[in-house]
Amino acid sequence: MRTRLLLGGLAITLVVAGCGSDVPSRTPSPDPAAITVASANFSESETLAEIYAQVLERNGYKVRRALDLASREVVEPALEQGVVDLTPEYLGTILAFVDPKASAARLDQAGMHARLKTALGRKGIDVLTPAPAANQNGLAVTRVTARRLRLTKVSELVPLAGSLVLGGPPECPERPFCLPGFASTYGLRFKEFRPLDSGGPRTIAALEGNEIGVGVLFTSDGTLGGPDPDIVLLDDDRHLQPSENVVPVVRRAVVRRHGAKFVALLDRVSAQLQTADLIALNRAVDIDATSPARAAAGWLRAHGF
Repeated sequence: MRTRLLLGGLAITLVVAGCGSDVPSRTPSPDPAAITVASANFSESETLAEIYAQVLERNGYKVRRALDLASREVVEPALEQGVVDLTPEYLGTILAFVDPKASAARLDQAGMHARLKTALGRKGIDVLTPAPAANQNGLAVTRVTARRLRLTKVSELVPLAGSLVLGGPPECPERPFCLPGFASTYGLRFKEFRPLDSGGPRTIAALEGNEIGVGVLFTSDGTLGGPDPDIVLLDDDRHLQPSENVVPVVRRAVVRRHGAKFVALLDRVSAQLQTADLIALNRAVDIDATSPARAAAGWLRAHGF
């Protein structure tokens, strides 16, 4: 798969084949000292990337943005190849991506972090300190459906799944904590899977319009933050989902270039990120139509950066 990335004035062709990739071709950067901060193609990733990018800019670092690139299948190889330098990730999902055997192990947060540092360290990528904020995959239904079918937890879907359409991110059938995990951990066999978006407005709209019966949403989705939400998250009662704390991953060459103060600054930001902040940020961006850049700036001001 050949993906064309436009990073400011930098044009890059990244070739991705399965989990491997070729070295990208690129034109010379107008400012090779700039740190390229990347995000995946969903709003929370973009907002988090903006938080880290803006705090770096406010502290004198030169930053270039590569936002809304695509899925992890594009972003991680771009990081590995030096096309981008920093991206916010999620502990369990990135570990399963770079170390598939780890997805079968039940590791606590510290164990996952240590294993991720080893796996990405071999690729020249450093893993910084995880934030308290976390965002797992979750299964959600409308409040009406939850009441009608008396649903509060995922296991209660087992006798019903064959008559229900599941909607979610296009990558869900290949992700170990999405469709394969729902099948292996819960025995869920849905009537159909409909590819939509990564926990975004298309999935919400499909749920509310009864186009799907169950949707894969993020547990930090903005629709879950209201006093009487129309969308209900089902409890992951068999604990399929691993710890998914937000964690910045950075090319080691960049860490070495900028040193301990650079790492300490990013760690200080991560330390103040809570799950409630993610829900509020997502509500601002996805529901109130605030731009990710503006939402990020507001969060940084409120937290003294």
